[in-house]
Amino acid sequence: MPADRSAARLAAPAGFGRRLRAWYRRNARDLPWRRTRDAYQVLVSELMLQQTQVGRVIPKYGEFLTRFPTLQAVAAATPAQVCEAWSGLGYYARARNLHALARRVVRLPADPAALRRLPGIGPYTAGAVASFAYERPAALVDTNVARVLTRVFAPRLDPRSAAGRRAAWAIAERILPHTGRAAYVHNQALMELGALICTARVAHCGRCPVRPVCRSAGAPRRPRTGRAGR
Repeated sequence: MPADRSAARLAAPAGFGRRLRAWYRRNARDLPWRRTRDAYQVLVSELMLQQTQVGRVIPKYGEFLTRFPTLQAVAAATPAQVCEAWSGLGYYARARNLHALARRVVRLPADPAALRRLPGIGPYTAGAVASFAYERPAALVDTNVARVLTRVFAPRLDPRSAAGRRAAWAIAERILPHTGRAAYVHNQALMELGALICTARVAHCGRCPVRPVCRSAGAPRRPRTGRAGR
């Protein structure tokens, strides 16, 4: 998604990244996809987590990888077999896209632009695979990240709007650390903060590690409908 250059003028509040990453190192959940740097396994987790709660994904993730341990195993199966293994998660286009992708490549590239040319991979998923599998300094914005970044940096913007999403991407690119390992922790921390603290329905400002630098801390908000997958 192209960056909104007007939003990119926003400077990161002093200490934002340091506070965020320190909190994550103390509070990160032990999720199975955080124990791997295998690009295929990372991709499977990211596809499953789209529009699906973590609690539903965890058992299916392990079951799916047992049945299809590699991209080549997915390619050798039929679309129906892949969808069968996906059963219970819904949104079966994700499974069909994974199968189509497996038929096209034997190894996932590390470059986000190359990843985006593959079936079912958009800007967020490309950034996630590049960052979490290859530790590339790649920005990513999902529902949780967009909400966190607009609340902290641009509280007048609705993260669900086109302007809010453009601003979130511009901010994410601006504040991203330049080294791959720091970017990995930074991206994971942004998503974790949105999943556990700065949630759609309630912003737990009293427990938020970046409250001292947040531009909307403690402000009343209307509950949002919908739910993120993390």
